[in-house]
Amino acid sequence: MLIGLLENNLAWLLLALLVVILILKSVKIVPQSEQHVIERFGRLRAVLGPGINMIVPFIDSVAHKISILERQLPTASQDAITRDNVLVQVDTSVFYRITEPEKTVYRIRNVDSAISTTVAGIVRAEIGKMDLDEVQANRSQLITTIKASVEDAVDSWGIEVTRAEILDVNLDAATRAAMMQQLNAERTRRAQVTEAEGSKRAVELAAEAELYASEQTAKARRILADAEAYATQVVATAINENGLEAAQYQIALKQVDALNAMGKGSGTQTIVVPAQALEAFGDAFKLLKGKS
Repeated sequence: MLIGLLENNLAWLLLALLVVILILKSVKIVPQSEQHVIERFGRLRAVLGPGINMIVPFIDSVAHKISILERQLPTASQDAITRDNVLVQVDTSVFYRITEPEKTVYRIRNVDSAISTTVAGIVRAEIGKMDLDEVQANRSQLITTIKASVEDAVDSWGIEVTRAEILDVNLDAATRAAMMQQLNAERTRRAQVTEAEGSKRAVELAAEAELYASEQTAKARRILADAEAYATQVVATAINENGLEAAQYQIALKQVDALNAMGKGSGTQTIVVPAQALEAFGDAFKLLKGKS
């Protein structure tokens, strides 16, 4: 009975199997990180994006599965000659991703090799426009220029250059030794200049200190002169108000102070005082006695 049933429904079973096969062949699931290039009889038909896509079975076919993830080219080294005729070895690295798979598939055969060759040529051309010192000092600007030039060159291949890096700039032994000598000479020159500037600054500071001391001495003398002038004015005022007696009283005080100072000296001293001085001291004592 089962065989008979199969024989009677064989056509329907084959039709159902054909429908299942057609469905499986017509439905294409593309991963998020890929794009599929569809060809129909050898010609480009469409580019399928991520997700579920429908094609015509047995007519359309997936010719290429292209990853759209960012890629890194292997580190490449190329020789270049600077404008001042110095041979350098430049290590570069490039990151890119495919944005238009139909251009990449049908316009270039080996993408990595083509980009590496393009980068090498651009690096040599750009470094040839610069001196060695400019290459070392303006590396970021050089990277920007190289990236822009590479983007222009690979634009027709459906590729986007995301990053371009200069990892290192190496010199040969002779050039490195010459640069080291130049660096040592520059350091010596800077040390001598610094020492000379220090000596000059020390002289300037000494002169400024001497000028400051002179200014302070002048100020002190002016203050003493002002004080003496004030004292003289006070004495003059006292004389004017109290007569000559006030002046004689002040002179008597000074004479007594002088005598006391001479008497306080250490050791045995002999003081010879003129007769006129004795009379002056006597007058001073009389004045002081009278004032007290």
